[in-house]
Amino acid sequence: MTTPLNGIRVVDFSKFLPGPYCTWMLADLGAEIIRIENPREVAKQKKVFGWDKLTDDENAQLRAKDILTRGKQSVLLNPGTASAKEAIFKLIKQADVLVEDYRPGVMESMGYGYEVLKTINPKLIYCSVTLCGQTGPYANKPGHDPIALATAGALSRMGGNATAPDFPGVPVADLLSGSNAVIGVLAALLARQTTGKGQQVDIAMSDASLALIINVLSRAPDLNSLPAKGMHRADSGIWRTADDKWLVTTDMEPRYWKQFCEAIGLQALADEQMNKARWPDMKAEIASVMATRTQAQWCRIFEQAGTQFSPVLTIPEALENEHNLAREMIINQSAPDGTPVIHVGAPVKLSDTPAKPGFPGRTAGSDTQQILMSLGYSKSDTDQIIKEQL
Repeated sequence: MTTPLNGIRVVDFSKFLPGPYCTWMLADLGAEIIRIENPREVAKQKKVFGWDKLTDDENAQLRAKDILTRGKQSVLLNPGTASAKEAIFKLIKQADVLVEDYRPGVMESMGYGYEVLKTINPKLIYCSVTLCGQTGPYANKPGHDPIALATAGALSRMGGNATAPDFPGVPVADLLSGSNAVIGVLAALLARQTTGKGQQVDIAMSDASLALIINVLSRAPDLNSLPAKGMHRADSGIWRTADDKWLVTTDMEPRYWKQFCEAIGLQALADEQMNKARWPDMKAEIASVMATRTQAQWCRIFEQAGTQFSPVLTIPEALENEHNLAREMIINQSAPDGTPVIHVGAPVKLSDTPAKPGFPGRTAGSDTQQILMSLGYSKSDTDQIIKEQL
């Protein structure tokens, strides 16, 4: 069976989480990803994380563990050198998609802006992923995930503290933006079938983050007097169990709420579900009962009762969870020395043309010679170009 994006070539200039997440998903869906890695940036990254003190083999092990480099070929080229620019332009002529995550104007300053590249390849889909997009007063604003969440109003609703915002603990805006980038690229590829032309895809992390507040916008009658953030309802909660573990329940529908109350022996609460004045006391009652049994005991009780629940798994537990394994979301890859490394599987499931996780990440520059020679360069020319990048 072929993969859905078989035959699509992507030139990947991205460095930070949203862009590499986009190209990781495109790679698993079958696109050929060619990463352009700047030798200076690679060297700087190694110094920042102390990887410059590691052996080549140890660095290869680290790259194989990097899930977001999976299925991507690596070309080590300094985009500022004349020889690299010529080679990159040759790649662009053969490419379907370019993904980049520089601040607006940086690609233009290097000679790789959309207006230039579309003259080289009018069918190119040019996807730019930035903090605040290509337009607007914040277009040149620097920052990462929390800045996007804050700009969108989403950070104000995060965390358990009712009076103060908090970091979400996972890269919400990054991954949502990366997913939006995939959607934008696929939509542009579909449009190209009709128009015959490429286009620029403008993905802003702040735009993606605004989607996180749609439930508030849809349900709050007065946005100036929103209820304090956090879970105040008694029919949902995160509960500490007798063995000092945690369990989450979301029995908001009346039928599930009644089953939950019966399962924990507090049947009298079933008719109090929407008695908001009683919620704090009800939550305290439920918490006291939940502390009387272990997580495993409650899981068996709730499974039999048919309520909505889950143990709050730690990361190691999630990696061994039967459902995650059955969904092929936990997979083993092999590092260069043959040792297994744990990867996350493809999150998009297709029945006829399934995604296929690619090879583990390769060290920077592993594919430079092969890619250059595929562009028509001789062995001696390739060696000279590689030498000029150092």
